[in-house]
Amino acid sequence: MEEQIIRTEYSDLMQKSYIDYAMSVIISRALPDVRDGLKPVQRRTLYDMYELGIRWDRPYRKCARIVGDTMGKYHPHGDSSIYEALVVMAQDFKKELPLVDGHGNFGSIEGDGAAAMRYTEARLQRVTQEAFLADLDKDVVDFVPNFDENEKEPVVLPARVPNLLVNGSDGIAVGMATNIPPHNLGEVIDAAKAYLKNPDITTEKLLKLMPGPDFPTGGIVVNKDELPAIYESGTGKIKIRGRVEVEKLKGGKEQLVITEIPYTMIGANIGKFLNDVASLVETRKVPEITDISNQSSKEGIRIVLELKKGSDTEALKNLLYKKTRLEDTFGVNMLAVADGRPETLGLKQILEYYIEFQYELTTRKYRTLLAKEQEKREIQEGLIKACDVIDLIIEILRGSRNVKEAKACLTEGATEGIRFKSEASRKRASKLRFTPRQADAILEMRLYRLIGLEIQALIEENKKTLKNIAEYEDILENHDSMTRVIIREMDAVRKAFSRPRRTSVENAEEIVLEEKKIEEMPVMFLMDRFGYAKTIDMTVYERNKEAADSENKYVFPCMNTGRICVFTDTGKLHTIKVLDLPFGKFRDKGSPIDNLSNYNSSEEQMTGIGSMEELKNKKLFFATRNGMLKIVDGSEFETNKRTVAATKLAEGDAVLKVAVTDGSEQVVLQSREGYFLRFGIGEVPEKKKGALGVRGMRLGEKDSLEAVYLYHPGTEQAVEYREKPLVLNKLKPGSRDTKGTKVRN
Repeated sequence: MEEQIIRTEYSDLMQKSYIDYAMSVIISRALPDVRDGLKPVQRRTLYDMYELGIRWDRPYRKCARIVGDTMGKYHPHGDSSIYEALVVMAQDFKKELPLVDGHGNFGSIEGDGAAAMRYTEARLQRVTQEAFLADLDKDVVDFVPNFDENEKEPVVLPARVPNLLVNGSDGIAVGMATNIPPHNLGEVIDAAKAYLKNPDITTEKLLKLMPGPDFPTGGIVVNKDELPAIYESGTGKIKIRGRVEVEKLKGGKEQLVITEIPYTMIGANIGKFLNDVASLVETRKVPEITDISNQSSKEGIRIVLELKKGSDTEALKNLLYKKTRLEDTFGVNMLAVADGRPETLGLKQILEYYIEFQYELTTRKYRTLLAKEQEKREIQEGLIKACDVIDLIIEILRGSRNVKEAKACLTEGATEGIRFKSEASRKRASKLRFTPRQADAILEMRLYRLIGLEIQALIEENKKTLKNIAEYEDILENHDSMTRVIIREMDAVRKAFSRPRRTSVENAEEIVLEEKKIEEMPVMFLMDRFGYAKTIDMTVYERNKEAADSENKYVFPCMNTGRICVFTDTGKLHTIKVLDLPFGKFRDKGSPIDNLSNYNSSEEQMTGIGSMEELKNKKLFFATRNGMLKIVDGSEFETNKRTVAATKLAEGDAVLKVAVTDGSEQVVLQSREGYFLRFGIGEVPEKKKGALGVRGMRLGEKDSLEAVYLYHPGTEQAVEYREKPLVLNKLKPGSRDTKGTKVRN
């Protein structure tokens, strides 16, 4: 075979391949169809359950069986995606109208996952069977081959429910995502009926029938006036608040009880909310809360916040709305597959597609029903006619040699080869003109049908068939008649499956939080050698001064409204709000400083720490391992950021010491090879924090600074060097940028 080489531009090939892949994900995986509101995996799972006969009035079947059958026949993309879709369709806290009836552990609103598919069981919900799958046998939707062309699957389910709005949807495709909120079934049907009667109805009027989203978790939508614009465009942000009630307790105390949560809090965000409230309590922003307990159960959400006596409950509600996810936004993006392509749809557009689909379903359904009734009429008329000439038909049957001869006589009047009792019978037989279908029915007719009452029943049945034909023809030919049928079916679904609204829709004022002004006061900062930090009252420190100084590595005063500066060997400055530090008793353990700031003790070492209020009026002395020195004005380190650069470092260098200086100290530099250099700090110039500094000591090729000491002249200071004391005052004075003196102990 001759080899063919096709030359093409690589970028064009990549672009085409990526677009093909993206559209495959968009259409076949991630986005719902506007007609039935289902993604392919959901549609295939429901259809497979229907095919397996797992109906709402039959026993549950193992989910593993459903998942395996769906994967083998229709959705070869892994069992996890199928089971996750099955689980979500069974969770009443995620879906307004669950389509699957789950039996077993199907997860919880607090984020607990479902049990493995081998343990759980499921079956169709009644609404799924009656409103999504009931008319599949009436040729109402097209069927296409499955992935291996061994089975047929429906392109779309014949949904009588506007499911895209009722259950909503969320999904991430390639370059686009959908996020449609759920709505109340009864209200959506009312809106659909209103649109059906008046296609020119405005979005504002539709929203009077369907006020907005209806989340399974309840809550309060607080931006009602913004909803018309959101539903007109199909995009926007809906603000939701949880519902908080005040319960009175004995002794005049009260407690806040959260009974409904924003839809966006489902799952792990409930735990995050509890942690956020606990954090507010720990940082003394809401000291009125004395206890937090999650008493939620299958009956519903119940999160209890116990309060101190005399607490301002309204102010606390506002603080919770402002500082936690008890008030959240739902980003609406009503993107769905319409006419085979992704499209962002407004409310009216979704209803338009839904109504068009209902007309298509109804037309195909009644065409199928009409064809069946016309076939019945043909057979019934043939049997009634046959009863009038039953003696002749029996004579034909007895005189025929085979079925073919008898059928030819009944349909064409062919009498050749048939024995008749008389010539008159032959002439009568030659005039018979039954249709082939009538002839088959006559040949298959049982003798009991000749009983008088059976003949009468056949006549009555024929009258009913004629009535049905007239009704079906009227529905197909008369637009108003078809509209009445669609409305009747909508009303039947509404009556059987709708329920009261859970989510309130209103206009609420923006939360304006007036935080209590914190009374400014001095406190004492304590941090032990393990990095646990806290603040205590100054009077508490005075009572425990000796123990505090001996047990802690860092002890200094600061203002409770200020910040703590942490300098590290990597040249960074981390800041911590003093209010974020635990304030309490002297014997309280405190919190790790790693948890309160961006400082990470496993990656960097602390080289200095102090209060920003004190440091900004001081001069700071910097020394690095490569012997670079400088003095920086403390005002350069005023910042509200959590982490900034404190100094510039050469490659491979590290900060060794950061200390406050008054300009009168003596500096002693100690190298790893045992060289000491002593000189006055006045020889170190003041630089900006972005400068490298000046060389403090000439070091050998492999030498580096090991320690830096500052002491005031006139005070004797000794340090331990090679397990022996070394008095710094006795070192020979020198000058900066010299080698120093080697000390041998």
